[in-house]
Amino acid sequence: MAKLSLFDRRRRRVRTTLKARASGRPRLSVHRSGRHIYAQIIDDGAGRTVAAASTLGKSGANVAAAAEVGKALADAAKKAGVTSVVFDRGGFLFHGRVKALADAAREGGLEF
Repeated sequence: MAKLSLFDRRRRRVRTTLKARASGRPRLSVHRSGRHIYAQIIDDGAGRTVAAASTLGKSGANVAAAAEVGKALADAAKKAGVTSVVFDRGGFLFHGRVKALADAAREGGLEF
């Protein structure tokens, strides 16, 4: 078996603990690239995306843009009838843009 990178090891560890604690709640998954930040709420039981938001089409992907994505995702989740989720940060550290997105989603009404 190939040796996993630190990022992949962290992602597996986070995902494993989430699945143990999810208890049927959908998962708020975050992906961060150099240019954009993406977030989606995934219903793993049904295998479908309930709501999604990203910085695509907007200029910049800084902390302020990540906060806007969090607010937009919370609004989309409310329209889909989702109020409680588990936060899946993937292999990313809970800092900077990822933290700004999470805080904005909480302010928007999502519970996690």
